[in-house]
Amino acid sequence: MINRRLIRVKVFKILFGRVNSESGSLSGAVNDLLTSCEKSLELYYFILSLPVAVKKVAEGKIEAGLKKYQPSAEEANPNMRFVQNALIAKLEENEELIKFCEKRGLNWNEHSSLVKKLYASMVASEYFGEYMNAEVSDFASDAALVSRFFEEELEDNDELHSILEDLSLFWTDDLEYVVNVITKKIGTLKQNSRLAHPALFLKQDDREYAIKLLENSLINYQNYVNLMATYIHNWEPERLAATDIALIVLGIAEAISFPDIPVKVTINEYVELSKFYSTPNSKVFVNGILDKIITGLTAEGTVEKRGRGLVGSSE
Repeated sequence: MINRRLIRVKVFKILFGRVNSESGSLSGAVNDLLTSCEKSLELYYFILSLPVAVKKVAEGKIEAGLKKYQPSAEEANPNMRFVQNALIAKLEENEELIKFCEKRGLNWNEHSSLVKKLYASMVASEYFGEYMNAEVSDFASDAALVSRFFEEELEDNDELHSILEDLSLFWTDDLEYVVNVITKKIGTLKQNSRLAHPALFLKQDDREYAIKLLENSLINYQNYVNLMATYIHNWEPERLAATDIALIVLGIAEAISFPDIPVKVTINEYVELSKFYSTPNSKVFVNGILDKIITGLTAEGTVEKRGRGLVGSSE
């Protein structure tokens, strides 16, 4: 599930926090990193269970309308398409999803206000109206509706972001990635296909990659900072963004520790992170300094690359 880019984000946050607080052991940092990764999988299951909670709100409204002494024509003959959504039914029946959420205490009961608002927002949308009034009703359209719900209702929802942050600091910045994983998975499902859930890491060796990257950058942090000083004129570390320093340290650690990762990939990845986690000018600075340092380390043999495809796109 977790790809290398998200791993880099998590390692960056742990490194930045540890260096600036000057606290904690190396083993503690590794434990925090692995916990952060596991929390991403928790968020996947938690968000995936959300449509079930939204469906329960819809069922409650239908039931309340039917119980009225003088229901309107719409209340007396409710459109049942959403509450009979086949994709949501598949989620309700998925034992792995149910057991995982029960074991971790992941449920939306304590956040009913948000769930009701999400339902109201969805009902007011054009895409929901088209779905409810469409002549064709099949699994593909049911799945498309749920995907659209995830894409349209969650991204800019401040209340949802606040709730997730309160539940786990490790969930900060993970929502967009998790939603993308979920919508891609929904896109591959068929009526009779089994809903299988992802493993924690996208590749088998990614756990080792994450630990090694963090350990190398923490153990050699000051050495790499000193190395940076030899490439920067008028070196005044207190005037540099601490985030830039951490990103460059990670880039050096990755270039040295992983011969199979192309230099271009390493530089591009940390430049991309600088766009989100540092200053407006950081991307130029991080790109320039990392390129100079890695070029120098390559020339002296400290950085050695092997294998095919050493120049390529992001992992």
